[in-house]
Amino acid sequence: MSSGTDKIVSSIMSEAQEKADVIIQEANAEVSAITAKAEKTAEAEKLKIQDNGKKQSDMRYQQIISEAKMNARRAELGAKEEVIEAAFAKATDELKAKAASGDEEYKDSLSIMIKEAADEIGSKDLIIQLNERDTNDIKSQISDVSTFKIEDITFELGEPIDAMGGAILKTSNGDIEVNNTIEARLDRFKSILRSEVAEILFK
Repeated sequence: MSSGTDKIVSSIMSEAQEKADVIIQEANAEVSAITAKAEKTAEAEKLKIQDNGKKQSDMRYQQIISEAKMNARRAELGAKEEVIEAAFAKATDELKAKAASGDEEYKDSLSIMIKEAADEIGSKDLIIQLNERDTNDIKSQISDVSTFKIEDITFELGEPIDAMGGAILKTSNGDIEVNNTIEARLDRFKSILRSEVAEILFK
C-alpha cells in the first residue's frame, strides 16, 4: 500500500483500539450471558420433555444451544462491525480536517493525487475539478487564465465539485474520467483496510 494508506491504517488503529477493547469486552459478557441462559433453558426443556424420550430431549437441548451460539456470534460480529465503522468515521473526520487546513502536507498530497490520476488517463490535456476551496486557491495563482501546467500536462480548471479534497480529472471530450477525490480513495481502500483493521484489532 501507499504511505498515505499506511497513515490511514495507523490512524484507524490508534483511535479504534481503546474502543475495541471495551466493545469486545461487552460482547464477550453478552456471549457468556446468552450461553448461560440458553444452557439453563435447555436443561429445563430437557427435563420437561424427558417423558417423551431421551432422544427428543437431547435434540431439543442441542437446538437451543445452537440457537444461542448463533445469537452470540451475531452479537460478537455486531460489536466488531461497530468498532470498524467508528474507526473509519474517525479517519474520515481527520482527513477532512487535514484537507480543510490547506497546509503543505495536504497540498503535497493533492499534487500526488492529481499526478496519479493524470498518469492513469495518459493524456497531456485534461480538465480538472477540485472542491471550491482548492479551486479558489488555484484561481488565485493563475490570474485570469483558466489553464495551468504541472510538469508537461496542461489542465483546464473546471467547475468546483462537492468533495473533501482530491480531484476529478477527465479528457476534454469527457470520454475518460478518473475520480481521485479523498472520498473515492477511501471507498477504494475500504475493503482492503477493513480486513487489515479486523485482523489487527481482533486477532
